[in-house]
Amino acid sequence: MAEQLKRTALFDSYAKYGGKTIDFGGWELPVQFSGIKAEHEAVRTKAGLFDVSHMGEIVVSGEGALSYLQKLVTNDVSKLKIGQAQYTVMCYEDGGTIDDLLIYKRGEQDYFLVVNASNVEKDVEWMKQHAPNDVTVDDQSSSYALLALQGPAAQTVLQKLTDEPLEEIKFFRFKDEVDVAGHSVLISRTGYTGEDGFEIYGSSESIVELWPLILKAGEGEGVVPAGLGARDTLRFESGLPLYGQELSKDISPLEAGLGFVVKTNKEEFIGKAALVKQKEQGVPRKLVGIEMIDKGIPRTGYKVYMNDEEIGEVTTGTQSPTLKKNIGFALLKSEYATEGNEVFVEVRNKRLKAIVIATPFYKR
Repeated sequence: MAEQLKRTALFDSYAKYGGKTIDFGGWELPVQFSGIKAEHEAVRTKAGLFDVSHMGEIVVSGEGALSYLQKLVTNDVSKLKIGQAQYTVMCYEDGGTIDDLLIYKRGEQDYFLVVNASNVEKDVEWMKQHAPNDVTVDDQSSSYALLALQGPAAQTVLQKLTDEPLEEIKFFRFKDEVDVAGHSVLISRTGYTGEDGFEIYGSSESIVELWPLILKAGEGEGVVPAGLGARDTLRFESGLPLYGQELSKDISPLEAGLGFVVKTNKEEFIGKAALVKQKEQGVPRKLVGIEMIDKGIPRTGYKVYMNDEEIGEVTTGTQSPTLKKNIGFALLKSEYATEGNEVFVEVRNKRLKAIVIATPFYKR
């Protein structure tokens, strides 16, 4: 018998808004409500509300919390002040990626980590395996539900439901215990769409009640419920990686173009030696943007060629709703990853011409 798909607290609300669900890494989640293109457009011009309650939340606390996290991830966690968030990567010894994640510093010995849904169990196991006695690793994923309100109208809409001055929560900052329509939630401003916006973490009960309230508050601003389809096209246009596609155990953060979160000048961390070597010798592969010249859409897993040599593969590809072009991310052998290079993408046994272009494809 097929394994039962996991559902978020909001599952029963989807149908009311026309949500069509799919299996996403073992979760039954809405791929779209009104339609991917319409939702994508709403986030770029107004705002969209996403249920991202499937994401994992892990709390790391205790006296050794900071030095433990410094060893665990690639970025420099010591730079974080209370109320700040940081994007980082957790690697294996060989530099391959376990997960990309956010770290929120809530207190001197209290860190709130947000990890990818499909990786929660693997991450928690890895983290506990490496945790010293003075550190507690607590998987609190089941205690949290999560909404993301994304788009230029996000602040205007959310401000209607709270007295907290939202303009004071700057990019990559957060505030805990904020009262939104009578519910105590954590609000951050990190975004995974390339637009402004907020993440709202709360109990399942709170999030179930806030979902219709936020949509109602956003009626005059054109806010719509949005699904995974638009989330994927939005993050992709903005050049943001998706674990399992641009990042994996076989792809290092340096190959994926995330060198800015790999601080090889800090003390020892897991994977440091491998990443230092990659930096010195140059990465074997590079993540690049490609734009189709011939007619066709590059899809995940499609092979990329140059002069009959297979030089890599597409990690994500689509017709960009904003740019109206067929574009993709491709992981190519470094020597072929130069902007302006002509390459060929194999689409249904035909090799179609494409060109290597700069990313991100879209900037607001």
